[in-house]
Amino acid sequence: MQMKLELVIVPVSDVDRAKAFYVDTLGCSLDVDVAPMDGVRVVQVTPPGSACSLGFGSGLGAYDEMAPGSVKALHLVVADIDSARAELADRGVEIGEVSDVGGGVRYAGFADPDGNSLTLQEMAWRTGDAY
Repeated sequence: MQMKLELVIVPVSDVDRAKAFYVDTLGCSLDVDVAPMDGVRVVQVTPPGSACSLGFGSGLGAYDEMAPGSVKALHLVVADIDSARAELADRGVEIGEVSDVGGGVRYAGFADPDGNSLTLQEMAWRTGDAY
């Protein structure tokens, strides 16, 4: 069986602030920003080079039943953690130092404005189609 993860819900308290952070600060592509009915807003963004998008919004159980800031250690896999970390720092993201945990795995963490934590992850052996 083949499975693909295509959307991760990120609970936020302010949709516009989250959209600005993920699109303007992190550089994600804005895929969707719609209000399909009164009281409902759906926003979907995709990190550069990713096949998996992040979704947030309001007015639906998928968004409103999760506490803002409750996502922890959502991994964003990058090919070069040093350059990715530098780019985020240059964009104003408060990001931790790179930590080498052995076996070619390195991490650097940061958070969105609601406290959802994200982790850059580099696995040196993942290149080409394995990346």
